[in-house]
Amino acid sequence: MTDRTETVPTGAHWGIYDVLVEDGRVVGARPWADDPDPAPLYAALPETVDHPTRIARPMVRAGYHNAGHKSDTSGRGAEPFVPTSWERALDLVAGELDRVRDAHGSEAIFAGSYGWASSGKIHHPRTLIRRLLNLHGGATDAVGNYSCGAALVVVPHILGTAAPVGMQATDWRNIARHTKLIVSFGGMAPKNLQVSFGGPGPHRARRWIERMGAAGVEAVSVSPLRDDAVEALGARWLPIRPNSDTALMLGLARTLLAEGLHDRDFLERYCTGFERFAAYLDGTADGVAKDAEWAAERCDIGADEIRALARRMAATRTMITLSYSLQRADRGEQPIWAGIALACMLGQIGLPGGGFGIGYGAMASIGNEKIAAGPRGLPTGRDPTGSFIPVARIADMLLNPGGGYDFNGRRRTYPDIRMVWWAGGNPFHHHQDLNRLLRAWRKPETIVVQDPYWTPAARHADIVLPAATALERNDLGAGTRDSTIYAMRRAIRPRGEARSDYDIVAALAGRMGLADAFTDGKDELDWVREAYEGFAARMAREGAALPPFDAFWRDGRARTPEPEEFVLLADFRADPEANPLKTPSGRIELFSETVAGFGYDDCPGHPVWIEPREWLGAPLAARYPLHLVSNQPATRLHSQLDPSPVSRTGKVAGREAATIHPDDARARGIEDGDTVRLFNERGQCLAGARVSDAVRPGVVVLPTGAWYDPAEPGRIGALDRHGNPNVLTHDHGTSRLSQATAAHSALVEVEKWRGEAPEVAVHRPPAVVEG
Repeated sequence: MTDRTETVPTGAHWGIYDVLVEDGRVVGARPWADDPDPAPLYAALPETVDHPTRIARPMVRAGYHNAGHKSDTSGRGAEPFVPTSWERALDLVAGELDRVRDAHGSEAIFAGSYGWASSGKIHHPRTLIRRLLNLHGGATDAVGNYSCGAALVVVPHILGTAAPVGMQATDWRNIARHTKLIVSFGGMAPKNLQVSFGGPGPHRARRWIERMGAAGVEAVSVSPLRDDAVEALGARWLPIRPNSDTALMLGLARTLLAEGLHDRDFLERYCTGFERFAAYLDGTADGVAKDAEWAAERCDIGADEIRALARRMAATRTMITLSYSLQRADRGEQPIWAGIALACMLGQIGLPGGGFGIGYGAMASIGNEKIAAGPRGLPTGRDPTGSFIPVARIADMLLNPGGGYDFNGRRRTYPDIRMVWWAGGNPFHHHQDLNRLLRAWRKPETIVVQDPYWTPAARHADIVLPAATALERNDLGAGTRDSTIYAMRRAIRPRGEARSDYDIVAALAGRMGLADAFTDGKDELDWVREAYEGFAARMAREGAALPPFDAFWRDGRARTPEPEEFVLLADFRADPEANPLKTPSGRIELFSETVAGFGYDDCPGHPVWIEPREWLGAPLAARYPLHLVSNQPATRLHSQLDPSPVSRTGKVAGREAATIHPDDARARGIEDGDTVRLFNERGQCLAGARVSDAVRPGVVVLPTGAWYDPAEPGRIGALDRHGNPNVLTHDHGTSRLSQATAAHSALVEVEKWRGEAPEVAVHRPPAVVEG
């Protein structure tokens, strides 16, 4: 640092930090001094803010530049871009919004932008777009998420609310003090504890887990990956066959039932439908007992070990954790429902250190103390169309306008989408079966992408609006279940002609005659102040004082008081009559008459084992004998920061690392560091081999987030050079109940790449020609 160095406070989904600025350039970054375990992702900022993939000017795809909405859409992703002025770009977008609404109805505009975007409350792109379009007549939205979409739908049928899916969980303090055995289905991956939506203040989860290990808490990690547990916890690894967790849970439950280890009093007072579930477990309902031997055949864990684990769980204070990854698979509702049923049979729900929790290890926030909701962004108003789809059904919607589908008890119809406006996300990262998405992406007449970077989504757009990064505008942030509110002060001027998301959408509002209604006469800093002062007023009503806005903005951070320990469903446990659940019965529904009434054969009224479409027990495994696990990366947030030096540390020779067991590598002549091709009938990609016994045999791990980089841009089925696993995953919904993503049910083969491997090109900007 020098006398010219300015320190500017800010934050992101991976934490709170300061950026160091000299002469208008970011020269460094450092974590917040009060963070005991900062995520290293902050080190990516100095390089990425000026990376060559920044979008410098508004752009229009060459074919669209010439023909507008009547252009040949097959040119998306292949044609060069033509620079244009902001005035023309905004006129094009506003004109298309008006044209599509007037000609086809507002529901023909898809504005369900999905993605983590920035952690800021004011410049949250999806919120801004929804606010404008709701003033304009509405648009088709998306509901749910890719992270835990199946759980968000099924858990309210079991517990009356979706709050236990990430918003409410027994906190780490309580677990560290009271839990004796923690059984983690899907593990609790330490790499995921770096991030949480909105940004964590102090990263505390890893420290609490380490304290659990030091206190002698016994742990079992049920996962195909050994590293899905914090090393200091000393967890015993049960390397389960992927997608078979439900079978294991049923085998454990059947053991409890057969040996009389289930808590009859709890099941009688707090639950409904156990008799139906028990008849399924013991085989009365279908002639097949779900005993330990039955479960062992499916999950590849020994029957004696299953029985021993069930007895141990019943003998001590046990916490069952259910990872989000479990339900991102075929029939993903089932392991969540079965895990809750198993906890009910143990009878420890609502007790300190006992019961279950959903999502531990998915984000840093889950397990934090329960606090009041943080500052709010701009209100969006009401969408008069009421049109929506489940978020993971984008390709289905685009390919099947007017087609019918089931969702959570309703029969719905896909709208006919003519225009897509995407901001703050990258569907070519998080959506499945990218070759199918490419076909679907050609259907709309106009696609607008608003982003700071040339992501794969931006490269497949017609109109590209360059957005400022979080370091180039003013905002404020606060994490989910976090006591820290942080300022995001502008550190540098926007690069090139980039504008803030708020300014972009406000300018469009002006062209559509909606400026006053959209801005309410406020600029970005006015909204920041209003959001903070509104939150401070709510906290004051609860007896907590926050500093005035000017002091907060100067200091960069403010803290709310730490709450008391929280135990999930403790009030319900203490008095179920006074605190009934919002289910039809007021109790935990092990059998749901509502779900059973939907008549879905892929999600009946209680937890069941339904064989996945693709898993190692399927006939297809003879052709594609490796199960693909596409987990979250350790060196970036989804696809954010992929071009950064931090992300590059996780790659092998510039490609995403594919981890394979030594036995599987040896059988294919693959050595550590080799370039390999992963393939199945849906697609193919290159990756760099990492040989390790930290994965079970028959499994290959390829993290998500490598920017999609087809060797032949625009061609469906082209080889992805970079290692994006979603060229391999299938695009079926988990079930008709939730229609959520099932990416973790995918079989592949892997072979050594022979000859010279093509160069990864996606971290360079696309071709640009002058119009």
